[in-house]
Amino acid sequence: MTPVFEIAWTHLVSKPKQTIVAMLGVTFGIGMFIALVSLMTGLNQFTEDVTMTSSPDIHIYHDITEERTTILDEVNPAGINRVHHQKPKAETTKLRNALQMVSIIRNDPRVSGVAPTLSSQVFYNFGPVQLNGQILGVDILEEDKLFDIRSRLKSGRLEDLKSNPDGILVGTGLARKLNAVTGDRVVITTPQGYTMTLKILGTFQMGIGVVDNVRAYANISTVQTILQKDQTYITDINIKVHNRQQAKIIAPEFQAMFGYKAEDWETANATFLTGVTIRNIITWSVSVTLLIVAGFGIYNILTMTIYNKMKDIAILKAMGFAGKDVRMIFMIQSVVIGFAGGLMGLLIGYVLSWLISKAPFDGGDIVSLDHFPVNFDPKYYLIGIVFGVLTTAFAGFTPSRKAARVDPIEIIRGQ
Repeated sequence: MTPVFEIAWTHLVSKPKQTIVAMLGVTFGIGMFIALVSLMTGLNQFTEDVTMTSSPDIHIYHDITEERTTILDEVNPAGINRVHHQKPKAETTKLRNALQMVSIIRNDPRVSGVAPTLSSQVFYNFGPVQLNGQILGVDILEEDKLFDIRSRLKSGRLEDLKSNPDGILVGTGLARKLNAVTGDRVVITTPQGYTMTLKILGTFQMGIGVVDNVRAYANISTVQTILQKDQTYITDINIKVHNRQQAKIIAPEFQAMFGYKAEDWETANATFLTGVTIRNIITWSVSVTLLIVAGFGIYNILTMTIYNKMKDIAILKAMGFAGKDVRMIFMIQSVVIGFAGGLMGLLIGYVLSWLISKAPFDGGDIVSLDHFPVNFDPKYYLIGIVFGVLTTAFAGFTPSRKAARVDPIEIIRGQ
């Protein structure tokens, strides 16, 4: 194999410009592949993390809008009954025996956390203006197990809320609208006219404008007081499971067990997940196209090289080189070009990804983001180099096979 390698190397270095151009095609193809995939997967991962921040794995609630039997079905069960524009009954959203449900769910080995909640729409009195908002009544320590609120605190402590019956934690966007800081007091009014003064014990930032601009956390007992309900009034149960992928299997079990709607995170975020899938398809389609285009560049260059080296190939075969040896010479050239260009492409891709990650980005009130999120997962670099080498090897296969079939007698006669 030594003469084969030597000849292949001679072909590569005898025309450096041609070799460099071929390498640059692979380099920029893989470099753009790395940069594009890193940016798009980083954006997808960021939006998924942000979405999951405010979405439990399983959400149990009383769905008062679901279809139910009518009086006609009870009076004439065997007949054909059709009711148009059915309205929901005047029923409460309260979950009966909610605390017992929480106890049963908590003992399930597949569950890592469960938090009972209820919410109230309120108006924050800001001078002569009333700002819309939402207060969630939670057990803040249990809620932290589900959504990692502690890591998103900008001021205050979770324990302060636990021990203070008239305290709240407010989103940073809401605090900014109220021109309030930790320690200030705010007056809230419910749509039913109930008024209460609450103390801001801390602020948090989830990274989603629609959450940070309206949401506040309070103790369950505080929101029950605001709603003027008893201590058993619970409207929602949020659940976190050890394996999120099992949520779609576990949710129907809880729904059958308790008789209330149990919605898994995939169903709740179906639109978002569809968007992620479409973005991934576009990302990989464009990325693979870049590598294939680079492969066609290698194909063209090797084809021209073989055409220019016909006399050399004829001499080699006349000297006793077999067709497979000639094929190996050009395959080695294509693999070397692909590997060398791929390594440079990885470097350029990393530099581009790093520059993109440092580029400032103003998320405004929509998302809490200062820079573009970029994913530096090593597997994309491995995919890039492997795919780059395979693409160039495949691109070099057809020209090398053509070179192996050259008849030296015809070439010599043609001279």
